[in-house]
Amino acid sequence: MLIDIHVHIARNHSAPGSGGRYYPTPEEMLGFMDEAGIDMAVVMARVSPECGIRLVPPADVLEMCALHPKRLIPFCNLDPRMLTNGPDADFRPMLRYYSECGCKGIGEYLPNLPFDDPLNMNLFRQAAEMGMPITFHIGPTLGGCYGCYDELGLPRLEKVMREIPDLKLFGHSQPFWSEIGADVTEQTRGGYPKGPVKEGRLVHLMRTYLNLYGDLSAGSGLNAISRDPAFGYGFMTEFQDRLFFGTDICSHNVADWSEVDYLKESLQKGGISREVYDKITWKNANRVLEFGIADCGSGISD
Repeated sequence: MLIDIHVHIARNHSAPGSGGRYYPTPEEMLGFMDEAGIDMAVVMARVSPECGIRLVPPADVLEMCALHPKRLIPFCNLDPRMLTNGPDADFRPMLRYYSECGCKGIGEYLPNLPFDDPLNMNLFRQAAEMGMPITFHIGPTLGGCYGCYDELGLPRLEKVMREIPDLKLFGHSQPFWSEIGADVTEQTRGGYPKGPVKEGRLVHLMRTYLNLYGDLSAGSGLNAISRDPAFGYGFMTEFQDRLFFGTDICSHNVADWSEVDYLKESLQKGGISREVYDKITWKNANRVLEFGIADCGSGISD
């Protein structure tokens, strides 16, 4: 079985993004999933305006996922500036509603505010209270990008994990995964560092904070585990209970199965065990997001 922890879809092709690409429709996404042998996928909502053209509100995600309930799993999303644009806004009724509608978490969380901004901290505490994990994107600057801002070394992320230990955080994006190596710099943290890995800040954070998980989707996650294969095998084995396979498919005409291939290759070469492979590719998502899947057979259909 393969459960993809991170994809994007939209009802139709309107408001193209960079390169004239659109979010896939649900039907296009199912075609991609069938091509790659992906049984289920977690669908992100997009509500923050930073660097985006098309917003995908939770209501749309719920409606699209309801058409294919055995294949597409909804996440909701909120922006911490909603309601009162203040650090005392009560998001509990919204979170409770979305949870009752079937949303398994919050994401992709994109507001370009300091990670530990009072607005974020307010929403984070309520998400933890409601038992909803958050898939976040880190932005390397304030302005000119999207994602929660943090400096090199991720001190603001650490503050959040330390102060809200019940909040499950799913890490994603280049500035997050580049911290796997000690060689990351201000110049390289927004890209895809290459070469042998000496343990970086991210390894320390994952060892210290059990509420930090790794969303391996996109080139950033794949680069982190493949740039130094021996290190990557060890990393996947050590954190086998807190890593998720994903693709971050977000284009109607481009789909990349490199991570599917790499994980299969890692298993075939003996770099990771079958137990590690199964945990990363589906069992962790099933356990953490409480899908209730008992049988690991593939070929789920509507």
